[in-house]
Amino acid sequence: MKDLNRQFETYYNEYQDMVHTLCLGYSKGDQDLTNDLVQETFINLWKALPKFEARSSPKTWIYRICVNTCLLHIRKNKNKKTEALETNHSGIAEEPRTDKNYTELYQAIGQLKELDRIIIMLVLDDLKYAEIAEITGITESNLRVKILRAKQKLNKILSHGR
Repeated sequence: MKDLNRQFETYYNEYQDMVHTLCLGYSKGDQDLTNDLVQETFINLWKALPKFEARSSPKTWIYRICVNTCLLHIRKNKNKKTEALETNHSGIAEEPRTDKNYTELYQAIGQLKELDRIIIMLVLDDLKYAEIAEITGITESNLRVKILRAKQKLNKILSHGR
């Protein structure tokens, strides 16, 4: 049990920022939802830790848990109306330009299809294409096409907002 606690603590400390960033993309910038998804991801990690066989890297395994947690949340709440895209425009106007760009990017990512959203978040986190393909379960060649199309869609979304 001590080994599991130590291993969990190591994974938490090493990967919490990565998990937070991925969850932020799923939550379309909603900090409360992001925090809930991060917490749920690490609960799921704790439950799965005794079964981890290290066939893949811990990073890939944790990404998979995070992606599955986020997808499960999206599917459970698909019929519910989300207000994650609604923002307090007066608050945004007072923030520095870089924060506004950051918010706009995550809102735009939130408009992508589920798989495209996952892929873009993994690309933004500098994962290798082979790792992304393993996490998403698609081929690298299909991945490259999806990345290109998702980037084109993001450019279109972001350019209409200007």
